[in-house]
Amino acid sequence: MSAPAYNRTVATNMVIANMIGTGIFTSIGFQVMPGAIPDVFAILMIWLLGGLFALCGATCYAEVSTTLKGSGGEYHFLSKLYHPVLGLASGWVSMVVGFSAAIASLALAAGAYFEPVIQAWWPSIPAGQVPKLFGLILILVVTGVQVLGVRASGRFQNLFTYIKLGFLLFLVVAPLIWGSESTLNGEISFLPGPDSWETIGSMAFAGSLVWVMFAYSGWNASSYIAGNMENPRQNLPFSLTVGTAVVALLYLALTAAFLYTCTFSELAGKVDVGNEVITKVLGGKASLWFGALFALTLLSGINAMYIAGPRISQKMGQDYSIFRGLKNQNQQGAPVAAILLQTLISGLLVVFSNFKDIVEYIGLTLSLFSLLTVAGVFIIRARKWNTDQTVKAWGYPVTPILYIAMTVWMITFFAKEDPMKLLWSLGTVLPALLFYKLSKRD
Repeated sequence: MSAPAYNRTVATNMVIANMIGTGIFTSIGFQVMPGAIPDVFAILMIWLLGGLFALCGATCYAEVSTTLKGSGGEYHFLSKLYHPVLGLASGWVSMVVGFSAAIASLALAAGAYFEPVIQAWWPSIPAGQVPKLFGLILILVVTGVQVLGVRASGRFQNLFTYIKLGFLLFLVVAPLIWGSESTLNGEISFLPGPDSWETIGSMAFAGSLVWVMFAYSGWNASSYIAGNMENPRQNLPFSLTVGTAVVALLYLALTAAFLYTCTFSELAGKVDVGNEVITKVLGGKASLWFGALFALTLLSGINAMYIAGPRISQKMGQDYSIFRGLKNQNQQGAPVAAILLQTLISGLLVVFSNFKDIVEYIGLTLSLFSLLTVAGVFIIRARKWNTDQTVKAWGYPVTPILYIAMTVWMITFFAKEDPMKLLWSLGTVLPALLFYKLSKRD
């Protein structure tokens, strides 16, 4: 009897939930600051471009995934495209950084949003303790759901993704329904202004695009469960492209709603734009519950990463003797040992790390592996590995070239901004080389 598999809806919701985190609520506060890109049309364009770049990556992953069938994402792809040691390096980084650290960052963000509610009920709790404690509780809840298996985690994913989408759509329409002339930024225009095109061509625009691309990260989520998916030839490309497109449209709508509600001065430097919008439209008490509800919507992102991450560890356990303890799964299709390992790493990161370091570390370390996967489209075409089951990347060769160029620029930007992050990234990869030497490949 075969293990249960994830259907198209769960795979698409995985992509949506993985992408929508805190980025959309934090980026715009820095985009409108003096010296950045305080131009309405330019801000909308930067979110549109981010969505287009993400779609370029998604269509390339569709071709790579349907050619090199199997779960494991970049671990599986890079092992086949280049060399097993590169795949192992990618898998190791995904296990200790990519998913575990991303889970930790979402858990800490959820705790930070929930903290005002907790302190309103129990003011004796010391400030700063709630994010870590609440984050650990969320991680344990999702761990319990994951151990129950594919069907339980799939239902949980669908439920909380729909809650998240409903919540964000509410943010889009709330200013239109409850806003008034005294609360809305009524003189705003979404058309190009006299300085719009000059702003789009500036270095400040390019720098802001880096953070927008972080907000779009996660578009490749469903590729990690290709081997656990119903009809991956049809459902995998659908989930990648449709999920990415839905998020791009939602981000544009949210950005427009934020700019329609608040002035640049009200948004500048704010890391919690959603709260600013709700406070202005519905009042302070509503913003308190906004934070609590948003904290719960982040469960969909945590769960999506728990669906994907352990499948990499499980695949590594199937391939290498040193990770053999991670290869088994229960009758419900849950790789229990891999799930518990991810919980352990994520929990440690919640306790001992901070949100900013985790976010920047993830962005730099994983960008290189996604770049190499997208470049694999050229290798597949050159070696004629395409079969009747392969879904070709649309816009080839323009789409992979655009994505590669953008990623190279991002890596260069991060490396110049903080060289130590680059050293941390290299330090994370080095143990994988040792594991490759010590372990027998099964």
